[in-house]
Amino acid sequence: MEKEQKPRQISDIMWVEKYRPTRLDQIINQKEIVKGLENLLKKPNELPHLLFTGSAGIGKTTTALCLARQLLGENWKRDTLELNASDDRGIKMVRERVKEFASIMKLSINQEEDEKPFKIIILDEADEMTSEAQTALRRIIEDSARTTRFIFICNYLSHIIEPIQSRCVIFRFSRVSEDEIVEYLESICKNEGIKFEEKALRKIYEHTNGDLRHSINILQAASASENVTIHQVQSAIGISGRSKIAEIIDLAINSKFNESRIKLLELLNIYGVSETDFLKYANEEIYKLQLENPYEVSTIIAEYDYRLANGAHAEIQLAAFLAQLGKLNIKNNKKSI
Repeated sequence: MEKEQKPRQISDIMWVEKYRPTRLDQIINQKEIVKGLENLLKKPNELPHLLFTGSAGIGKTTTALCLARQLLGENWKRDTLELNASDDRGIKMVRERVKEFASIMKLSINQEEDEKPFKIIILDEADEMTSEAQTALRRIIEDSARTTRFIFICNYLSHIIEPIQSRCVIFRFSRVSEDEIVEYLESICKNEGIKFEEKALRKIYEHTNGDLRHSINILQAASASENVTIHQVQSAIGISGRSKIAEIIDLAINSKFNESRIKLLELLNIYGVSETDFLKYANEEIYKLQLENPYEVSTIIAEYDYRLANGAHAEIQLAAFLAQLGKLNIKNNKKSI
């Protein structure tokens, strides 16, 4: 009889998990932040609450998990609560999950655990929490200061209320450089026994603009044939769909709203282009047209980028964006008469 195969772990399947650092000294690019955290670890009893801010995919959550591992030892998972605040943004989550975990004293079993007198609560995407929930957290932070440390993670620091900011040491994460991302992707390819073209890896960076997590996901998708080429990367990131953005913009600014909307939905749902990528590439295509009023175009793009960042419905907002472009063209026609 054949032996029953054990189910593969997520870390074996997803490279972004397989190659996730487990120690602070494995974090790339964020040298000053790592140095600062390592200094704090020298006096673990005096560790303050922390707030990590910066764009997506640059190591904020990974750094928090590395810190928890090094601070709490082998039982770090037992004494760490990791929550994605965007899944449940309201005050109910704060009262039921955060308060309950923070209020339970950790039982010390031996002298080694006495050196780690608190638990850690990691609140990912904390900027998605409602202001009421953040206000409720302020009191919990104060009441549980003897037993718990909080690590807040956010993309937009301005969305975190001042009372929470003032109770934390803030670390601002920077985007990973092109050379560092390419070097990291090269090491993954070598470890996986995959051939690669350096220009293909640089194409990945060009698309992700410093988002290491996204870069690794694209690399894995492009490595299906065990040879990462420009063509494979273009297929993985849906660059073929990018050419359709120019057509959508052209229809929109010529006030053909229905046609542009249909092609927009096709681009999002069939080609898998994300709403943020659509706006980014639409911005590039619009400026190629050399419109009479680029300042109005910039205002429109910024407005809808802000709406999407605040969680507005993507399809509705992008359809409204196309409608705005149509109105802009009508204004241009009136000026030329």
